[in-house]
Amino acid sequence: MIIAAAQFPSVPGDIEANAARMAALVGEAADRGAGLVAFSELALTHYDLRLIAADPVGMTVTEDDARLAPVREACRTAGVAAVVNAAGRAREGAAGPTVSSFVLGPDGALLTRYDKRHLTGEERKLFTPGGADGRFMLGGIRFALATCLDSSFPEVPARAAADGCGVYLASAFHDSAERVERYAELARDSGLQVLLANGIGTGSCGPACGLSGGWLPTGERVAAAAEWSEPVPGDGAELVLSDVRDRITLMADPAIAAIPVKECGEPLVDIRTAAPALLVAKDRHDARGDFAHLRQGVLQRLLAAQELLPDGLRLQIVEGYRPPALQRRYFEE
Repeated sequence: MIIAAAQFPSVPGDIEANAARMAALVGEAADRGAGLVAFSELALTHYDLRLIAADPVGMTVTEDDARLAPVREACRTAGVAAVVNAAGRAREGAAGPTVSSFVLGPDGALLTRYDKRHLTGEERKLFTPGGADGRFMLGGIRFALATCLDSSFPEVPARAAADGCGVYLASAFHDSAERVERYAELARDSGLQVLLANGIGTGSCGPACGLSGGWLPTGERVAAAAEWSEPVPGDGAELVLSDVRDRITLMADPAIAAIPVKECGEPLVDIRTAAPALLVAKDRHDARGDFAHLRQGVLQRLLAAQELLPDGLRLQIVEGYRPPALQRRYFEE
């Protein structure tokens, strides 16, 4: 799986504008083959604690907040997950809001919510710390979540590694290259692949430096965004991508078997007429042409995959839909 860190200048206090920019970046990341996009700390509002303190209702969100609809729709359309860091509305019984990562799945639904556990002195005046580790599964990979200061505590990545995580996703608003460079050591010590989405622009704690990136478990840096300084070309938005595939995931993998089967309701379409750009094997036939039918969403993903192939190469479809009777015959034989 390819994952991406999105580095962009949030508009202070404008949740709608920032959600729209996130949605566009999700689409751009999908075009580049990413299956997940992570955003920086408090990217939905910008890292401005004074704005959030002045309007603790208007500047906080829940997982079903209507203002997140563009991001949810972008995830559904592109089939990409997104880690959206925002000021989370206080949970029931909690003293105040949280610095939260809302993980939206490829279907736009919430996979998990993680609340930052380690807060700075200024953050403690406004936010409530979380009490649980952030974990979720995607594409057969177990991901860990962390936000900025969390990563300064070695036990956070150590717990993630002990818990079977393979990738450590960090959202942050770091102010210096030295802070960012520590993620190489974190990757080396924990044996995790690391992706950092860092902020840019000036927040209530000063300027963030950008330099979002990815690190291998060896500590080698494999992706890096630009260091932020004013002025920047365009709006300064940038995506950095990292490949977290370290093995082939088999159908028999317990992580795959644990995924519940749900009817998605997408129609079956005949690829011979719906997508003539794809090749269809000539040695498969059945009376109804079932073999040449695929779910509409699967077909769209195959077409997107084919566009990424080198010139002169095309995908060939051997078999698509298998009716229950055919599945039964294959099994019995």
